Amino acid sequence: MSTTRRMAGPLIVALVVVAALAGCSPTSTTSAPGASSKATQPSSSTSAPSATPSAKLTIVLAGSAAENKAFFDHVNTALFASNGSANGRTIIDNLVAAGFDKASMQVTPDKTSINGAVDSILFSVKLGTECLLGQHGVGGYSSAVEAALANGRCLVGKTWPINW
Repeated sequence: MSTTRRMAGPLIVALVVVAALAGCSPTSTTSAPGASSKATQPSSSTSAPSATPSAKLTIVLAGSAAENKAFFDHVNTALFASNGSANGRTIIDNLVAAGFDKASMQVTPDKTSINGAVDSILFSVKLGTECLLGQHGVGGYSSAVEAALANGRCLVGKTWPINW
């Protein structure tokens, strides 16, 4: 069994505990396991993730996507803990309330073409030439930092106009 697999169980338990405590303390941090290869995969080191109670997460307005990822995750994790069925507008409004620029965001529709529920919603915030990518759905929440696409966008395919 690989080191990563052996650590997955304790890491998931630690993340669940941190997520549960997130509602109690505005300074806790979480990083949910996800499908991205960059930002949310379990670490191969043997140390467990830790939250620093004295460190307050804030947005870094002129910062990179990597510098803002922990805050992005904190904001989204708190939203999904309180509203697990948040729709695209709620997600975007929550990110705007946290200080992210609405004009730099994209979100996929939260309804199918025949008005059914989608399995997941993808959303992004472009910061410079990088994107904070988030996904929320039946598999939970995950995020990543990736380079913007050649066309300057963060998401491929149909997105919902953010015109409210």
